Amino acid sequence: MPAGLKVLEQAVVDTNLLDPDLVMTVGDLIQGYNDAPLWMEQMAEYKEIMDRLKMQWFPVAGNHDVYWRGEGKAPQGQHETNYEKHFGPLWYTFQHKNAGFVVLYSDEGDSATNEKGFNEGRLQKMSPEQLDFLRQSLEKHKDLDHVFLFLHHPRWIGAGYTDGNWDEVHEILKAAGNVSAVFAGHIHHMRFDGPKDGIAYYTLATTGGHLSADIPGAGYLHHLNVVTVRKESVTVAALPVGSVIDPTEFTPEFLADVNMARKIRPEEIENNLRLQIDGSASGELTFSLTNTSANLVEATASLDPVNRDWVTTLDHQHVKIEAGQTVQLSFGLQRKADLEAELTNPRVQMDLHYVGQSTRIQLPPTSTPISMKLAAVPADYFSGNDNRCLKVVDERSAVRVDSSELKLPNGPFTLEAWVNPAQVAGHRGLIAKTQQSEFAFFMDEGVPQFDVNLKGKYYSAKATDVLPVNQWSHLAGVYDGAEVKLYINGALVGTKKASGKRTTNKLPLYIGADPNTQGQATRPFIGKIDEVRVSKKAIYSSEFKPERRLAVESDTVLMLHLDRQFGPFVLDQSKSAAKGTLGVEAKLVPIQ
Repeated sequence: MPAGLKVLEQAVVDTNLLDPDLVMTVGDLIQGYNDAPLWMEQMAEYKEIMDRLKMQWFPVAGNHDVYWRGEGKAPQGQHETNYEKHFGPLWYTFQHKNAGFVVLYSDEGDSATNEKGFNEGRLQKMSPEQLDFLRQSLEKHKDLDHVFLFLHHPRWIGAGYTDGNWDEVHEILKAAGNVSAVFAGHIHHMRFDGPKDGIAYYTLATTGGHLSADIPGAGYLHHLNVVTVRKESVTVAALPVGSVIDPTEFTPEFLADVNMARKIRPEEIENNLRLQIDGSASGELTFSLTNTSANLVEATASLDPVNRDWVTTLDHQHVKIEAGQTVQLSFGLQRKADLEAELTNPRVQMDLHYVGQSTRIQLPPTSTPISMKLAAVPADYFSGNDNRCLKVVDERSAVRVDSSELKLPNGPFTLEAWVNPAQVAGHRGLIAKTQQSEFAFFMDEGVPQFDVNLKGKYYSAKATDVLPVNQWSHLAGVYDGAEVKLYINGALVGTKKASGKRTTNKLPLYIGADPNTQGQATRPFIGKIDEVRVSKKAIYSSEFKPERRLAVESDTVLMLHLDRQFGPFVLDQSKSAAKGTLGVEAKLVPIQ
């Protein structure tokens, strides 16, 4: 079928990369079951693809190659004459290096009645003439290391082959003493029988044929077998079609282009989604997708499966985004008033495929939160203290503050928080908005540092000691216009002379992780974080005693106490009225 021919074409590409000595088939080369004109067309189509192989290939006749289904009476032998004229003998043998190859024909049928079929035992017999040929071939190859046999029907599996004469064939193979393996096809799924009397029986699935089930792990797949022959051994490996990779394609230009495609994210254009205090919400959203790569990208947009409490008109919308093109998608969102059910932040899931000149690559799926405006803040949200904090165990449990929510002007500023690491291995993002820009608290093998990017260059104030595990510490990072400073528990532990404007970006600020170039959380901190405050001035200039619960002051632009939540959000007590979005696995837990 046309789709199957694409699989065959890919298998030829794969095989040329593997560069074996030769290629064998196991029959059913064409769709067949027709009369001569269509048979000739399919034969030419098949051979044109197979002749792209760099090495010699050898055909095996299958039922689809020889059964006649045309108008009028079938010619004697049905399509056998056409097959022999255009593909070669129905059975034959040859030698390559120190191995013999024997091809048999398993659709002789009944020559007297011109019947052919694979479901009746009487039609499943090798003729005396073919058995004599087999004996002569094996005698010819008796001094070789290995002999391999090929045919279309796996007659050893029983079923419709039960009344055939395969037992006689097997005894001939057994007597030869050097037959290592037999290969067949027909059943469209992989099967292995044996070894029986030292002979391994392999049945292949398909290389473009119809699959009765899509269960690759159970052998229902398009594949090719690679046979490695040594003097003392034979090994067979099945490779799914398309799994052979040409390493020369991975040029710097190609990799850079794929990375451009990976950056595709939904950019909000219009959004009037508002969340009410009772948990209800509704609104319309329009977002754009821009493809800055040099090749086509196919995208499928849907609501993230975690958003079971939302109803949307965005139902697996498929779009093709040409190189340099921007497309727009619009959809509606609605949530019923229900604070008993989990209130999730709606997220757009994008499944992307990069379509290159000779490859199609499935890119990692992305899930981007949709921004929501709050109709109002619950009246008691900032009253009291729930004595809780954020627990971070992986990148999915970090808190995201969109760049548009952080109203931090250029100039001096202070970042501070209470942190309690559960482990200190690795390079971890405690609170970060970096990517060749902005600022962060990092922890490198447990040693904290405060980084600020000024005029395109990072300046780091670093501690010398590892933060204690399972113990709360206060970190304060200060940029005063002349220096970058790091304080731990009010003591100055690191300074770096620095000046200039902060290099900004539009990436989110993560509490508990570091954003990658696509704005996704990465390199997560493992432990607890509490009381995150960002101020638009250098608060500390000398040693101090940090307060356990930080207060909102006139220069505070973000104050997240992280002690309670409203749905998927933690709210900001400062005048900015910002909010942080909890990761899908984020939890607020008791401080102790």
